[in-house]
Amino acid sequence: MTTTIDLNADMGEGFGAWQIGDGVDTQIMPLISSANVAAGFHAGDPTTMAGNLRQAAEYGVAVGVHPGFRDLVGFGRRHIDASVEELVNDALYQLGALRELAAHEGLSLHHFKLHGALFMHAAHDDEFAQALCRALEQVAPSLPIYCLAGTAIDRAASEAGLKRVHEFYADRDYNDEGSIVFVRKVKPLDPQAVARKVLKACHEGVVEAVSGKQVPVSFQSICIHSDTPGALSLVQSVRSALDQAGIQVKAP
Repeated sequence: MTTTIDLNADMGEGFGAWQIGDGVDTQIMPLISSANVAAGFHAGDPTTMAGNLRQAAEYGVAVGVHPGFRDLVGFGRRHIDASVEELVNDALYQLGALRELAAHEGLSLHHFKLHGALFMHAAHDDEFAQALCRALEQVAPSLPIYCLAGTAIDRAASEAGLKRVHEFYADRDYNDEGSIVFVRKVKPLDPQAVARKVLKACHEGVVEAVSGKQVPVSFQSICIHSDTPGALSLVQSVRSALDQAGIQVKAP
């Protein structure tokens, strides 16, 4: 029975004058406890990043970096066949960019969470996951890694002595192995159904897979993607359900 949970969302996923999703970062920010800020490769730009940092500071929201593939056109949801060294360097580059902007705003980063196709790549590719975690052990040993329990990056982070925060994905389907079903475009979802799914996971520790099977899940954070259609309604519904259930929303 969960009594305290983190509620996180991917933020700043526009670029210059262009907005991804509903463009409702300013409305979502007060409802969450941690924000994953895009750092310029799949989305985001310095001014957008700085704005998100200031909003997070205003509402007491913990901020993490959200590195992705170098893929603005595909929003980081296309796999890029690059070397392990290149991918690690790209991730560290994005970490450094947001960390410096955060320092300029008087903030420290709270966590590290990969985006989209790079997230899924790290979940399955042991070589990349291990190399990334070794690098993070050197440059950011205090940053917890947000990830799916039991994945390659979860194991690699554990071996490197890095903290992990396991996530539950409110707006994604699950398969029978307890992994999320990766999609490039998400259809609109029923906010009340998503809230019921979240409460069931919090109360019973299970989620219904696409096959109908009840799959066990273990997590300390709930993720809702801000580019999911109707994301604001989803966050509002989930936050309301958690509040009514007496579950405190708080960053790890």
